[in-house]
Amino acid sequence: MRTLISTAFISLDGVVEGPGGEPEYRNSGWTFKDIEFVPEAYELKGREQEEAGAVLLGRVSYQAFSPVWPGMAEFARYKTLPKYVVSTTLGQDDLVSDWGDTAILRSLDEVAALKQTEGDPIIVHGSASLNQALSDAGLIDRYHLLVFPVLLGAGKRLFSGTDKDAQKLELVEQAVYRNGVQKQVFDVVR
Repeated sequence: MRTLISTAFISLDGVVEGPGGEPEYRNSGWTFKDIEFVPEAYELKGREQEEAGAVLLGRVSYQAFSPVWPGMAEFARYKTLPKYVVSTTLGQDDLVSDWGDTAILRSLDEVAALKQTEGDPIIVHGSASLNQALSDAGLIDRYHLLVFPVLLGAGKRLFSGTDKDAQKLELVEQAVYRNGVQKQVFDVVR
């Protein structure tokens, strides 16, 4: 069975929307504003690419990343990995041709079936709504969080507001960097 890892840049108050500069969000680009760039804080991102066996995205994140990531040296390894997009509306004609193998999954049941296959971890990038649904369905096994010392108030959040039973997490890796960013890696306790 494959491990499903949710990875996120997250504000202290749980917002994951617009960390890199997506224009629709008022605090867009918040990971770069007034926060010193410290290369070692992003080591986790490089490690994720090396350890990943596949990338899982929601439709909105796929449509934001697919025009940009295929040509970026920082994400070169992802070009070679299979990508899965969870969407009920996206069609084959909507997929880009220069980002390697991409399949559309139509339900969380299909994500659960993908997890049952053999292989390296599946990494979920962006995809706030998908992350919430995966978490609520008990499909996420690990969280890779880079927590930024900023409060954003409004915005899409990593975790849903669904009333559900408590889910225990085990902190398995942590670090704090001189710019105030915290690395927090949690395994989901089952």
